[in-house]
Amino acid sequence: MSAESTEHAISAEAIDEQDGALSAVQDSAQNTDESAEESEGAEGKGNSASRLEEEGDVAADYLEELLDIADIDGDIDIEVRNGRTYISIVAEEESAGLENLVGKDGEVLEALQELTRLAVLSATENRSRLVLDINGYRSERAGELQKIAEDAVASVKKSGETVALAPMSAYERKIVHDAVADLGLVSESEGEGADRHIVVSAD
Repeated sequence: MSAESTEHAISAEAIDEQDGALSAVQDSAQNTDESAEESEGAEGKGNSASRLEEEGDVAADYLEELLDIADIDGDIDIEVRNGRTYISIVAEEESAGLENLVGKDGEVLEALQELTRLAVLSATENRSRLVLDINGYRSERAGELQKIAEDAVASVKKSGETVALAPMSAYERKIVHDAVADLGLVSESEGEGADRHIVVSAD
């Protein structure tokens, strides 16, 4: 087995070992995100700087241990802004291991984010809404989401008909909601669980 495939197997195994714990909290974590999806502006209330710093430290320790287990190199950066903790894992050189931790369409990244939130919950007894990014995936994705919002708005303005977008996470839906609002139209989330999506309309 090549070094790259071994690394992938290790990282997958590290995630699979905790899959049961993930499924136990994923629904409640998603509900927490969805309840705040349309009220992000008030997210700082109740999230003291010291509490966010603590969850950042817990998250960084957890992720550092996971990277060690998977034998993947990466630097962990912590930033607190607007009442939310943002964790980024980056590498100075291109790393196949980090790409594996992003996965197709960010699926592995989303799973790792929920596992990291679980680690914070276990250590602090506080539910976290931290955001995890790896290799700048979310920054790049934000540009794509802006384009999706712009295309949807253009379609609604041209046809007058509503546009339903593909399902996406609560964090990504928040980005699209903001973009649609800035463009002067209305958006709502519909559906449940993995099928939850945004519908864009003129009013």
